[in-house]
Amino acid sequence: MPDWTGPLERIDEYRWRIPRSYMTGMRVDGVIYADEKMIGDVRHDRAAQQVADVASLPGIVKHSLAMPDIHWGYGFPIGGVAATDIEAGGVISPGGVGFDINCGVRLVRTNLKETELKPKLRDLVYALYNEIPAGVGSKGDIKVTEKEERKLLVEGSKWVVDHGYGRQEDLEYTEERGAIAGALPDRVSDRAYERGKHQSGTLGSGNHFLEVQVIDEIYDGEAAAAFGLGAGQVVLMLHSGSRGLGYQVCDDYSKSFIRCLAKYDIDVPDRQLACAPVNSEEGKAYLGAMKSAANYAWANRQCLMHLARGVFEKVFGMSPGDLGMDLIYDVAHNIAKIEKYNVDGKEKLLCVHRKGATRAFPPYHPDLPEKYKKTGQPVIIPGDMGRSSYLLAGTKEAEETFFSTCHGAGRRLSRTAAIKACRGRSIAGELEKKGILVMSSGRETLAEEAPEAYKDVNEVVDVVTGAGISKRVCRMKPLGVIKG
Repeated sequence: MPDWTGPLERIDEYRWRIPRSYMTGMRVDGVIYADEKMIGDVRHDRAAQQVADVASLPGIVKHSLAMPDIHWGYGFPIGGVAATDIEAGGVISPGGVGFDINCGVRLVRTNLKETELKPKLRDLVYALYNEIPAGVGSKGDIKVTEKEERKLLVEGSKWVVDHGYGRQEDLEYTEERGAIAGALPDRVSDRAYERGKHQSGTLGSGNHFLEVQVIDEIYDGEAAAAFGLGAGQVVLMLHSGSRGLGYQVCDDYSKSFIRCLAKYDIDVPDRQLACAPVNSEEGKAYLGAMKSAANYAWANRQCLMHLARGVFEKVFGMSPGDLGMDLIYDVAHNIAKIEKYNVDGKEKLLCVHRKGATRAFPPYHPDLPEKYKKTGQPVIIPGDMGRSSYLLAGTKEAEETFFSTCHGAGRRLSRTAAIKACRGRSIAGELEKKGILVMSSGRETLAEEAPEAYKDVNEVVDVVTGAGISKRVCRMKPLGVIKG
């Protein structure tokens, strides 16, 4: 892939501009969050062109944005954020959400200290691997009938909790309480239903994971205490999404929306940006199907947490309550949301696309649980399986990104390149020498997900905190990892 040679104008230490004059059809500037070192990687990736392409979407306001974990994606770059003005003909694009709708992260605290965990770490990792379905096409133990599946797509995590797989308070600490309103299950295809039928409570493949971590650095003691976290404490992080159901929803609508370009006289530089006005019949249908898939994903992560709590109970001989296995937060990072913002002095209803970007609401935002009003929203940023992950908090300054921040480290090598780079190596063996136990359904998955395949999450977090769009709360290092 040739280097990108378009303009990148430095705004400040952490922001770079692609001016709207760069390309005919751009309605706004592009803004990329990166430091001097990272912008070099951006130049070696065509994702910057995608930032410019997204700036051509009808109704886009302010800027086409990209977080520091930016890399090439379908239509939108991964790490892309764009908001469109609904009343001004703003569009919604399946490429701005991605194939794994509501891929997201869930963080669970425990009362365990690292010293208590270490003697049982191997038993715990083996038990998690054996009892939580993972891998391509994995099928879960939590069965859902076709009739119940339609209810699940509306009720999300609530359906799961009501059926005994969790606690009511889990809903309080899940974005949208685990069910975004407006889901339209009848807009989900039969093929999508078929693909999702047996995948509730499954981890999936690729970069999805379940990770046992320990907090090794506290940056904001007050916020950490509000979240119930302290140094040396063991936590559990889950990363999964809507599995085959969400993939099929995106595939169905990405293809059908190509017809909308001519119907609504929309001109975009890339057919992968196929879109429709949010208020059109097609736009409403996709939004309803996307919300259904998002609710499926929240239900899936709720199931995974329930299964993991059960494994901890067996290994440590204590109930999840006694172990203090409380949900800190669950947040999506592949979704489109309808949110209100002030644009040029006027309140506007916007369709905010976050693709590989995490919502980061500030302190006292009305949608936050009471417990987090003072701190701002918990923002969960996973790294690669050989380095750190972070818990951040949202800030008022993040209004410039529609209260969005990075979602992880971001790939720097394609999966094919990573496999080639790791040929002849034992990634699991290398990580075990660092004190990290890893189990996966295949050697190829570990090669694809090797630490060097990703940017350094420490540097990514430096950018978003330096730019003021998030603040550090604590850092976690991996101890045990389950990969799909």
